Amino acid sequence: MVKVFADEELQAAAFHTATALQGEIYTFQIAYRAKARTSFSLEVTSTLQKDITLRSVQLVPAEFPIYPNHDGDVLRDTPGLYPDLLEPVSDSETLAAVPNQWRSIWVTVDLKGGASTGSHDVTITFTGTTRETLASETFTLTVLPAALPAQKLLHTEWFHTDSLAVYYGVDVFSERHWALVESYVQMAVAYGCNMLLTPIFTPPLDTEIGGERPTVQLVDVWQVGDTYTFGFERLKRWVEMGNRNGVKVFELSHLFTQWGAKHAPKIMAYADGSLQRIFGWETDAAGEEYLGFLAQFLPELVGFLKENELLQRTYYHISDEPTREHLTSYSSASRWVRQFMRDIPSLDALSEISFYEQGLVQTPVVASNHIEPYLEREVPQLWAYYCCSQYQSVANRFLCMASARNRILGLQLYKYNIAGFLHWGYNFWFSQYAKFPIDPYRNTDAHYAFPAGDPFVVYPGPDGTPLVSLRLEVFREALQDLRALELLGSLVGRERTIALMEEGAAEPITFAAYPRDEVWLLACRERINVAIVHAMGRSGAAEG
Repeated sequence: MVKVFADEELQAAAFHTATALQGEIYTFQIAYRAKARTSFSLEVTSTLQKDITLRSVQLVPAEFPIYPNHDGDVLRDTPGLYPDLLEPVSDSETLAAVPNQWRSIWVTVDLKGGASTGSHDVTITFTGTTRETLASETFTLTVLPAALPAQKLLHTEWFHTDSLAVYYGVDVFSERHWALVESYVQMAVAYGCNMLLTPIFTPPLDTEIGGERPTVQLVDVWQVGDTYTFGFERLKRWVEMGNRNGVKVFELSHLFTQWGAKHAPKIMAYADGSLQRIFGWETDAAGEEYLGFLAQFLPELVGFLKENELLQRTYYHISDEPTREHLTSYSSASRWVRQFMRDIPSLDALSEISFYEQGLVQTPVVASNHIEPYLEREVPQLWAYYCCSQYQSVANRFLCMASARNRILGLQLYKYNIAGFLHWGYNFWFSQYAKFPIDPYRNTDAHYAFPAGDPFVVYPGPDGTPLVSLRLEVFREALQDLRALELLGSLVGRERTIALMEEGAAEPITFAAYPRDEVWLLACRERINVAIVHAMGRSGAAEG
């Protein structure tokens, strides 16, 4: 978990052993440094060799690492190069050690293929250009006789379809674009995203007022006067793509603009012989024209969902992050849409509890630093989220934060029985308000707008395959911790599981108070694993 900086002596103690459950993906790092520039290759020796991949941890720029009034719980608050990008290392590839700089290799052991239980040594050998051994390290991973259960948590990292088209320079929904979308969806699902933001219309997210983002509208619209007809062929293709890649739930994009639900999203339609924008920032969300459009569109949409057996696999959005001053406009929008969507649940990120109390949103997605009132009310099926604003006390995953502050989330989600988690930036490769595209290899803060690392967790690979960040790897480990806790809870009960989880913590874990060091967190997971095996052993003995 430790972030290895090139110019900083290693502080963390070495770990050489660990346990893992069957079906888990276990990762560890090997840090290295050389006195002179040294070329080397890597060799893996292990009974798990076919399940092991190596990646080199690359440095990325962070010009705006954190807000000046941060809480102090950061690794650094200065601009510079931070470890994040995980670049695949192919067999026999020659790497270079930079003189007097610490770097690291990220080792991934994928146990989904049915590895045998017991201890497995994993030896990584650094070999010089004349095949001499420069260094070697061995890590022992013990695969336990228990399997990680399936993920119950619903999780979405907002998928920015337009980023892919713009970065790779392809037409939206061209065959090449569809291939890119599928590649990035596959990776998202592999890292625990089982819900997919679905752009029925171009999502009105992080868009400059009066501006617009590239059109990524899945639903075709034809307009003749006040009458509209709709085509769902692309939406059906999107659903089929999601289905074959493991998407469990489809998250329909917002029907009203962000921060207030005062306007319509950009909607394109074929009218008067051409494709043109018929709604947007100039459209009053409560006006007769747009409400009339929705009155025709939403029943057709519900019909499509029913026909494709999606009614139980769909959420929809009204408007993102409304505040108290938007209560009237949000209420109007929510109540109008609800009459058509009926039992399909709405889902929106917000902090003000009055939206939930007035029944305006069935599934509140609450900022982690404002979640206490919802926990006190014991709101069922509660979701949580964090973004750029959650940088004091609570968990997050900025480049400047320790990995423990990222991974602790799994324990918090379990303790408070959180049903879903949302983050806005899977691949937002634009400046703030999407004014212009950025190069994610050179700019990690949406052009000085958000703490570095907040806008995205994957980088665009040259072949159209996403390259993963260290932060996303650690986040998946948090989700695996959650699944392990759920397994233990099914065996010994939630109360005993939480007590074991919090053992050694200075105080009960909350969203704002939690242990901050990697050693405690790794020891916690080991306790959970041991307890699972013991509980399963007792259960087997009792059955026998």
